[in-house]
Amino acid sequence: MPTTYKNPVYPYRRPPELDRDEVRHCPVVIVGAGPTGLATAIDLAQQGIDSVVLDDNNTVSVGSRAICFAKRTLEIMDRLGAAQPMLDKGVTWQHGRVFFQEREVYDFDLLPEEGHRVPAFINLQQYYFEEYLVNRANELEAHIDLRWKHKVTAVDSQPEHTRITVATEDGDYRLSCDYLLVADGANSRIRDMLGLECQGQIFQDRFLIADVIMKADFPTERWFWFDPPFHPNQSVLLHKQPDNVWRIDFQLGWDADPEEEKKEANIRPRVQAMLGEDVEFELEWASVYTFRCRKMDSFIHQRVFFVGDAAHQVSPFGARGANGAIQSMENLAWKLARVLTGQAPEALLATYDTERQHGAAENIRNSTRSTDFITPKSRVSRLFRDSVLELAERYPFARSLVNSGRLSKPCCYDGSPLNGPDAEGLPIELRPGSPAKDAPVKLAGGNAWLLNQLGNRFVLLLDGRLDAGKAAHLADELAPLLERRPDLDPLIVGPAPEALTRLPRSRVIEDTAGLLGERYGFIAGAGYLIRPDQHVTARWAEVSADAVDDALARALGAGLDSLPDTEGGRHATA
Repeated sequence: MPTTYKNPVYPYRRPPELDRDEVRHCPVVIVGAGPTGLATAIDLAQQGIDSVVLDDNNTVSVGSRAICFAKRTLEIMDRLGAAQPMLDKGVTWQHGRVFFQEREVYDFDLLPEEGHRVPAFINLQQYYFEEYLVNRANELEAHIDLRWKHKVTAVDSQPEHTRITVATEDGDYRLSCDYLLVADGANSRIRDMLGLECQGQIFQDRFLIADVIMKADFPTERWFWFDPPFHPNQSVLLHKQPDNVWRIDFQLGWDADPEEEKKEANIRPRVQAMLGEDVEFELEWASVYTFRCRKMDSFIHQRVFFVGDAAHQVSPFGARGANGAIQSMENLAWKLARVLTGQAPEALLATYDTERQHGAAENIRNSTRSTDFITPKSRVSRLFRDSVLELAERYPFARSLVNSGRLSKPCCYDGSPLNGPDAEGLPIELRPGSPAKDAPVKLAGGNAWLLNQLGNRFVLLLDGRLDAGKAAHLADELAPLLERRPDLDPLIVGPAPEALTRLPRSRVIEDTAGLLGERYGFIAGAGYLIRPDQHVTARWAEVSADAVDDALARALGAGLDSLPDTEGGRHATA
């Protein structure tokens, strides 16, 4: 099959451990240099934490694989310094169409409002995504020791540390680490070595992915067909990718022979029937897959942490796999950084499991519902689905019932033990646990974005448009707190009195477009405490230093139980 992309080959380097007798100890070892492992290493590096990243291959993924990257993922990549190449190369889209048999029943817009730095979605082949992350990791080589063709062959997990054996072409060596992060994919070998299970549901259906190269006049939208005439009684999905590559997903049914369906002689008639006899195309890559929705009961086993597909998997409908994995990564990285630097107790790490079990369950629930709608398993289910599609063409209420994949949205950590107080009257979509929303602002006279001022540290986002007396009183309260809490930065919405602008580490932004105030419901003196992963952890209609201090202590794990050593590896929280 022809290809427009040439996989880079990364060099193997002989490890220095082969020339030493002692076992080297590292703070963090990451297994897997895919999107999750690389992003984790970058996130930790930006917060001053060194890691060794091991991968048994020496290139990026083959085939497009994950292609739909959601707004929240792009915001995280922007924080990691890797978004711009993705935005430059990716195909931006926010519009989708749903078809039933021969007609369009409705369309949708994922980002109807303006004033965001990144779009709702881009389509970008996973190999580009990984390449850009490798490039970013190489820029941070002072903190990231990225090792290709290094295969982990044994794991010894202990309550206080983990030891691993690594095989290379020059021989085996051993490492020990405070924390082992496992990002080696859905068929995790590390998970198997430790005898851990990932449980859930296998869906008895098969799907064909065909990446075809063609110059077509289809718009850059997501098109989904139910029971189209060119592929009756099944579903089809079409997406445009960079380099004139188009992703087509064909539902095949459980009885399809995977090896036969992957043959070009059998793929070509399907694609031609869809595109028309006069459309010329080349087949770049194809795969037949059966998917599972499953997760581990605990993502933590002593000092081994599972992230991404190693911890949880979903069906591809809704683009929740890679996007959910990146959210898992960012949830863990800031907590691990603060435990390793002594800013937080080890008990904080247990909330990675608490919060991401919630996120994984949410993704699996949505993914399973999408699959049930797309592939009804009974005559009654099929009748319901087809009736909904018929009604959706004319009646808006029915469109909310159509489920061709509930597209990835960021998780809100409702009920998290890290959440502090909430204030009445502020927008519910920015309640504690929610990811912060972007808005255009002015910073030092230039155009900027709010989210670019958040992340990696705690931020007190404060509406400082107070009168001079109230501002001076609040500044007197906050100054000692900021001296005592060097990981907390004030971000003041101005114009603000000088007393606030002179606070340690303060920056002043202006809401010139009015969107910041609209989205956050700001009034003078109100404030939000934002975590290093850009999630709201507390908010107040009127900020006080004591309230901020208490919320910050809570967000850093104060009051959580210690991490017990249990047979199953689950760590308790409060």
